[in-house]
Amino acid sequence: MSRLSGKVAIVTGASKGIGAGIARALAAEGAAVVVNYASSKSGADAVVAAITGSGGKAVSVQGDVSRKADAQAIVETAISQFGRLDILVNNSGVYEFASIDQITEEHFHRLFNINVLGTLLTTQAAVKHLGDGGSVINISSVVSRITPPDLAVYTGTKGAVDAITGSLARELGPRNIRVNAINPGLVETEGTKAANVVGSEAEQFIVSQTPLGRSGQVQDIAPLAVFLASDEARWLTGETLIASGGLR
Repeated sequence: MSRLSGKVAIVTGASKGIGAGIARALAAEGAAVVVNYASSKSGADAVVAAITGSGGKAVSVQGDVSRKADAQAIVETAISQFGRLDILVNNSGVYEFASIDQITEEHFHRLFNINVLGTLLTTQAAVKHLGDGGSVINISSVVSRITPPDLAVYTGTKGAVDAITGSLARELGPRNIRVNAINPGLVETEGTKAANVVGSEAEQFIVSQTPLGRSGQVQDIAPLAVFLASDEARWLTGETLIASGGLR
């Protein structure tokens, strides 16, 4: 039997990149998956098609996680379509480079609204339905540990996600809902390619500082989410798995 048979999962920001990889990996282990997207319906539909084409169950739903009504609607889709909710992966996130001289109110609020408020609002909606043994997985970033330049706001959002993970683990532990985080290093995705990070001198420098000597791939991260969602991680909560090839 697959590790997640009978479970229902929501993955936010799952139309591409790490989120899409996690959605496919959860489905491959038997979970029915709600694939959330903000703007790329075609991307989300492609993820759903890949899952259903392999015999799995999945639906897509549009929603901006920084809006309470949207966060609630995403969760309600899981309940209406599959009747329950067991796993929430808070993957939605945005990043933008900005030096201290370039930071604006708009930049700050855009990143904090999606990366931090979105995590809180979606979790708030989900915990009303997560049952005994539920799992919340927050996708953070190794930047909270290495604090690179020109990323003060983004780094701040991920530091907040790390802190929220620990706090909610304590709050929800008595309800047997586990809350953990995965902090990836640099991962090759559509987003990092579009930002011209992949193939850049910055990537070369990061790889030079990474003990395993390469950038990450989506398939390096997705299995960790499966593990944290499964009963194999039933004694883990409040933990942060740093998946960075050894970069610290």
